[in-house]
Formats: sequence, structure tokens, C-alpha cells
Amino acid sequence: LNVRTAEESFGADLLIVAVKYGALQESLTLIEKIVDKHTIVMSPLNGIDSESIIGTKIGTNHMVYSFMKIAAQRVGNEITYNPDVTAGIFFGEKDGNRSERILAIQALLEGTKVHYHICDHIEQDIWFKFALNISKNLPQAIINCGYGAYTDSAHLAYISNRLRDEVVQVAAMKGIDISDENSSTGKNSDISPDSRFSTLQDLDAKRETEIEMFSGALIRMGKELGVETPFNEFAYHAIKCLEEKNCGKIK
Repeated sequence: LNVRTAEESFGADLLIVAVKYGALQESLTLIEKIVDKHTIVMSPLNGIDSESIIGTKIGTNHMVYSFMKIAAQRVGNEITYNPDVTAGIFFGEKDGNRSERILAIQALLEGTKVHYHICDHIEQDIWFKFALNISKNLPQAIINCGYGAYTDSAHLAYISNRLRDEVVQVAAMKGIDISDENSSTGKNSDISPDSRFSTLQDLDAKRETEIEMFSGALIRMGKELGVETPFNEFAYHAIKCLEEKNCGKIK
């Protein structure tokens, strides 16, 4: 591995933040040591607030908004996925402008095996992905089932739809319309019926989940905006209970 310290990496042209959400706060000091005036920072984490968290530390002018769509399976220290059906990385300026730095990232990725998409409405697309994660990650994690259960069970589909409705309502209060359920950005790529998404994979491996980034963040925003989020509140506490069960706090 070609590894450098944060100090040795100061002045990098491009910094990609690819940590788990729980490690983001402790990464901020390292990020700050790497970033120079010209450094572009991309944070393709799940959720909707990593850019603002990083931007608060180093300045939002460094941030190019982005997200990933990838169906991967993590077992131990091995991650496997099918690159042929992986949508890849999505990025863009908040105003949709094909800026010099967007074109520079495009030139970097062009001709590589990395699938990429330049977005005209990146904030809306990030919220579409957020709604997808909440509505598909969380119900299967609670029930412990594969992706195919969303079409096999009307009950699971109902829970999924109500979770998504709450995301749509919060997004609308922020002036972002993600009501179109047929949007390609708000849908998964081809996924096998037995697929288990990241939250369930974390529970399977007895790891801490990213529920704070999903329902936790939505609940906080809902309270600030006066939007009730009962299904997300249930999902949040249910998954927190499963984490406690995994670590032996409850039996």
C-alpha cells in the first residue's frame, strides 16, 4: 500500500473522503491537514450531511457534492461487488454548472473503469439516494430478510413506503422535491433478491450501524422543521435495540 500521513499529503489536488459515518468526526482533523486553498474534496458517504460537516471545518467552497450507488457485500475484511451493474459515483456543483473543477474530475475518471455521472441537480439526487437508503436499508435490517421481500411482502412494502414518505416531507420543507418514485436516481440498480444492504450487513457482523446518519439525521431535521417522523423514530429505536442485542447489553 502506498500510504502517506496527512501532513505529507498537504496540498493534494483531490481528496476523497470514504470513511464510515461514525469515523467522520475524528477524520476532520486529518482532512484539515491535507486541504490547501485549491484542494477539491468529495465525500460520497451515504446520508445528506457529510458535505456540510466537512465544509464547516474547512470551508464549503472546497466541497464538490457527490454520492455512490454500489451494491457490495462485506464479509470480514473482504468486499465484493459486481462492477458491471454498479452505477458508480455521481457528482456535480450545487448550481449544476459544468465548472472547471467538475471538468477536471471528469478528465481524471474518463477512460478508467470507474463509472461516473455528472449531475445537474446534485442536491436533489443526494436526497433521492437518502430516501432509497432509509426505505430499503432499514426495514430489511429490522426484519432480517433479503431485498426480494419488498416485492414478496405487502407489509414490508408498506413500512418501506411510509419511511420514504417521511423523507419526502422533510425534503419538501427544505425546498427539494423527491416525490417522483419513478426517478432513476431514486431506484436501485439490478440487485439479486437475496441481497442484504449495509445496515443488515453491519448487524450480521455485529458492527455498529449507520442509523444515526439515516433515521437519526431525519428525525433531527423533522423536529427542526415541524415534520412528524414516527416510522423513522420506530426504525431508529428498533435498530438501536438490535445493536444492543449484538453487544450483549440486552438478551
